[in-house]
Amino acid sequence: MSATEIISYHAPAEPGFAKIGQAFRRAVVSQLHPRMLLALLLPFFIALLGAIILLWLFWSPLTLWIDQFISAWGPLDALDQWLLAVGWFSLKLWMLPVLVPVMAAGLLLPMAGILGLVIAAIFVMPIVLRHLERHNYPGLKRQGRHVTVLGTWNAIWVGTLFCLGWLLTMPLWLLPPFALVLPVFWWAFAVNRMLRVDALIEHASPPERRLLWRRNSRLLWLLAGCLSLLNLIPLFWLVMPVFSALAYAHFCLDALRELRAQTLIDPQEFSHAS
Repeated sequence: MSATEIISYHAPAEPGFAKIGQAFRRAVVSQLHPRMLLALLLPFFIALLGAIILLWLFWSPLTLWIDQFISAWGPLDALDQWLLAVGWFSLKLWMLPVLVPVMAAGLLLPMAGILGLVIAAIFVMPIVLRHLERHNYPGLKRQGRHVTVLGTWNAIWVGTLFCLGWLLTMPLWLLPPFALVLPVFWWAFAVNRMLRVDALIEHASPPERRLLWRRNSRLLWLLAGCLSLLNLIPLFWLVMPVFSALAYAHFCLDALRELRAQTLIDPQEFSHAS
């Protein structure tokens, strides 16, 4: 069949929330497979080792810097002086012993977490894709190009941008709305920009990837936002790298299979036609 003789197949489109719910359900089932449970170990140990090294090297200088920064922060200093003037209490005296270690942990632990996500994207995602290809998406042809280079470069630059963005926006945590909004935003950014690439680069051709990202941009961000909110749950971060990879892989591979079914042509022919 030539590229101009595409027969469209108008399958009923599922609502966006249904597709995300389906990806989550399938990710839960896949996560319970022994192979996927074993895959949890690598990013977990990398993140744990990273956290230990970061805390050991940077805890003391970082807490000292945060303490000096907050103590010299104009609005807080003015409020503290006013409270003392009216005979109440020193806000710094009560707040700094709690706030400084919380901010230091909030700065260092995500650095270890993003390292775990990078490891999952580079080394675990290929294992995830092979597992899903065998059990959930048999016959889905691989059309990716420059897979290793593309995936590694994407994971590194997204991880670097995440760290820089997290560091630069950290002072905004002192303003109540940003303390919740910024962590969710940066994790959603990292998860989406990293895993949407790794979930498709092995199976989708470059034109297919661009088309799927454009069609599903909002849903992919919504999926990343849901995973980022789950990451606020204390124990979820233990499984987040692999579970997120599974959720993205299910969503993206299902979308790719649907795209190819709608055109009813060979994926290689679609790639050449594009």
